Amino acid sequence: MCGIVGYVGFRDCADVLLAGLRRLEYRGYDSAGIAVRDGAQTRILRCQGKIDRLEALVRAEPPKGQLGIGHTRWATHGRPSEENAHPHRHGRVALVHNGIIENHLDLRQRLAAAGHAFRSETDTEILAHLLDDELTGTADPAEALGRALRKVRGVYAICALIDGDDDLVLCARKDAPLVVGLGEAETFVASDIPSILPYTRRMLLLGDEEIGAVRRAGAVLCDLEGRPVEREAYEITWSAAAAEKEGHEHFMLKEIHEQPRAVADTLRGRLSAEQGDVFLDGPEPALGEQGRVYLVACGSSHHACLVGKFLIEGLARIPVEVDLGSEFRYRDPLIGPRDLMVAISQSGETADTLAAVREARAKGTRVLSVTNVVDSSMARASDDVVYTHAGPEIGVASTKTFTAQLAALALLAVRLGRRSGALAPDGAREILSALAAVPHLMHDVLSLDAQAQAIARRYRDARDWLFLGRGINYPIALEGALKLKEVSYVHAEGYPAGEMKHGPIALVDEHVPVVILAPRGPGYEKVMSNLNEIRSRAGRIIAVATRGDREVGAVADDIVLIPDVVPQVQPLLTVLPLQLLAYHVARLRGTEIDQPRNLAKSVTVE
Repeated sequence: MCGIVGYVGFRDCADVLLAGLRRLEYRGYDSAGIAVRDGAQTRILRCQGKIDRLEALVRAEPPKGQLGIGHTRWATHGRPSEENAHPHRHGRVALVHNGIIENHLDLRQRLAAAGHAFRSETDTEILAHLLDDELTGTADPAEALGRALRKVRGVYAICALIDGDDDLVLCARKDAPLVVGLGEAETFVASDIPSILPYTRRMLLLGDEEIGAVRRAGAVLCDLEGRPVEREAYEITWSAAAAEKEGHEHFMLKEIHEQPRAVADTLRGRLSAEQGDVFLDGPEPALGEQGRVYLVACGSSHHACLVGKFLIEGLARIPVEVDLGSEFRYRDPLIGPRDLMVAISQSGETADTLAAVREARAKGTRVLSVTNVVDSSMARASDDVVYTHAGPEIGVASTKTFTAQLAALALLAVRLGRRSGALAPDGAREILSALAAVPHLMHDVLSLDAQAQAIARRYRDARDWLFLGRGINYPIALEGALKLKEVSYVHAEGYPAGEMKHGPIALVDEHVPVVILAPRGPGYEKVMSNLNEIRSRAGRIIAVATRGDREVGAVADDIVLIPDVVPQVQPLLTVLPLQLLAYHVARLRGTEIDQPRNLAKSVTVE
C-alpha cells in the first residue's frame, strides 16, 4: 500500500526522497508528500495525485536540506486529498505512517478533550499529536516515541522529524515493513528495499515494536520500553528488480505468499470477536424488506461472489443472486430499491462490472463495491465501499486480491446476519474467531510450497485437468481451474463434484489429473464417493483434505493437508494449494507467469 523513504546525510535530500518514492510507485498510491529540514524550519510539500505533481511543487520552490522524510499514501482513513496526505505536522513533529491505528477514534476523542485540534481525517495525525505531547516530558525522542506507541493499537511503520534536531530520523514499526540502509556518512529508511538500493546494500531490519534513532553515522535500536536492541546489518545481493520481488522468482509467487498479510489487513479493525459483530467502513449496507443481495463481478471476483452466496445465505438467511458483470445489464435484471448490489473488482475499473453498477443505480438500487483501489471508478460510482487493503497486485492472475475479497465477503455476511437477526452473537463469535485465525493458518498452508512443486513435476505434461468441489468449495474448484488455465495455458475445467456423473466423468482416464477439494464438513461423504468413482476409472487424484484424514489418503495419489476449520473459512485455505500448483506447473512449462499471453490486469473494455 503506502511507501516511506527517509534520509539523513550529505546529499540534496529532496532529490533522494523523490527518487525513492518513484521506486515505490508500483505499490500504488493516491497522494504524496515530503518534509525537509530547510535551515531552521521543516518544510512540508504534499499533494493529491501522482509524484509528478509533487516534483512540480519541489521545482517551483526547492527545499534545501540534507534531512527529510517522504511518503506515498493509499487512502484508508480519510479521502484522497492534500490535507490527508502525509507528512502530518503537529508542534515539533512532522511524521509519516504506513498502517492502520485501530483505536484512533478513542485516541482522537481523548486528545480533542485535552484541547488538541486536528487538520485531517486521518488516523496518522494522531501519532504526531501523541509524540509531540510525550516530547514535553523527556529529552530523549526515542523514549518519547516509545511512550506514545504504547498507547496505540494497530499496525504501523513510522518516520518522524523533530524540530531542533538536524541529525535525526526517528522510526518505528509493528507488523509493517521498515528497513534502515547504512551508507558512508549517510543513512536511509524505507518501507521497501528497492527505494534505497541504488545508494547502499547494507541493510538493518527493524523488528516488531522496535524504534530506530537514525543519524548520519548509523542507527541505534531499542524496544518500546527503551531497552537496547543489538542486530547485525546484512548485505543485499539481489538486483533492484529482484528486490521488488523480495527474492521470489515471480511477482505471482510473491503475492501468493503475501496473502496472510493481505487478509489480515482486510480484517484489521473491522471485526470484534468479543462483541460478535463487524464494523464496515462508512454507512451500513442498506437492504429493504424482502430485498435480495445481488453479487456481481467477472473472472476470479465472480468466483469470490459464488463463495459469498454461500456465506450470506447461510449466515444472514437473505436470498442472493450471483451474476457475471458481462451478462447482468443485458437481461433487464429484476433489481430495484429494496435490493442491495455488491459489485466486486480488484481494480475498480472492470468495464463490465462498472456497467452493471450503473444499471443498478439507474433502477434505484443501493450499490456497495468491494475493491482494492481507492478512488477507483467503481468506488466513485457506488454508494458505499469496502476496501480490501490487499496492496498492489502486479501479477495478472489474481491471488492475494481474491482471498482478500473472500475475507471482505465473510465480514459482510456476518454484518448482514447480525443486522437481520439470523445470526446470534455466539454464532458470529465462532465465525469471527475463525476468521481472525486465518492469516496464521495461511502461513501454515503456504509452508507446503515444496510439496506443491513435487506434485507439479509429476503432472507438468498433462494437457487436460479436472477440478471438483462441493458446497462452498465448488467455487474454489472453478478458481483453481482458472488459475491453471491463465498461467500455464493448459486446458482445465472446474465442476461441482455432484455434476461429475453428468458428463465430465467421460474425460477421466490415467492421463487426466483430477484435483478434488475434500475437507471435512458438509458433503464429505459424497466427495468420498466421487473419489472412489474416479479411482475405479484409473484417474489420477490430487486431493486437498483435512489433517488427520486417512480415508482420503487411502484413495488419492497425492494429498495436501490443511488445518481443520469451520466450513465458512475453508475457501481461504483450500485455494492456496491450487494457486501454488498452478504457479509451479506454469514455471516448469516455461510460460510467462506474471504477464500471461492475451491477458490484462484490468479489463477496461467490454
